[in-house]
Amino acid sequence: MTLRPALVNIKALDDSAVGRFWAEALGWSVAGEGSGATAAQPVGFDWLDPVGVCVDVVAVPEPKTTTKNRVHLDLATTSVAQQTELVTRLKALGAKPAHVGQGDVPWTVLADPEGNEFCVLEPREIYQDTGPIARVVVDCADPRAMARFWDEAMDWTLHEVTDDHAVWRSAKGVGPYLEFRRAPDVKSVPDRVHLDLVSDPDDDRAAEVARLGALGATDLDVGQGDVPWTCLVDPEGHEFCVLARS
Repeated sequence: MTLRPALVNIKALDDSAVGRFWAEALGWSVAGEGSGATAAQPVGFDWLDPVGVCVDVVAVPEPKTTTKNRVHLDLATTSVAQQTELVTRLKALGAKPAHVGQGDVPWTVLADPEGNEFCVLEPREIYQDTGPIARVVVDCADPRAMARFWDEAMDWTLHEVTDDHAVWRSAKGVGPYLEFRRAPDVKSVPDRVHLDLVSDPDDDRAAEVARLGALGATDLDVGQGDVPWTCLVDPEGHEFCVLARS
């Protein structure tokens, strides 16, 4: 079992504009612009040997609906002053305030230029060494069930499982956390944001896909045609892809 999260895949009408936003937001560089897929990634990032994740924005013809995404990013800050400065800078880049029923909370909820929600967290000790992305958050109905599937599906280390959430981090102890968090919403539209996984060089992708199927994943046809990756959904319907290495 060697599958690891490599990309947070975001669909957008204008991948170049949204990719540039995320690169500026995270202090990363832009790659692949103009190809229909624009990546925002830290210097030296290798998606074939990922430690954390990068952001890959892919062009699609459909705009985002008003439905809240089931996957979003939480951004880390080191002080209240930095949180305030980051929110101001993100708004100048095109982010807008977003309202997802958060109420009076110490973090700020924003949306990127095409409406994809994300949060700028208040400083928390646990996220001081993650880099700009503190965690990737996935809404789910049953965190314990998701823990059973995803802990077998990938090689990140499971840190905590409760009725409210399940939390992983890279086995190397660096980069963002991945949290499946209990939420009341159910899936009503295709996922606008999803995870892409990659295996080690010596692994057989078909065998890995078959292993995921035995764990409860099912094939997903989104009209992708003949492509060098496999689209799947987990037992709760969260979309994800297993990437080919070439």
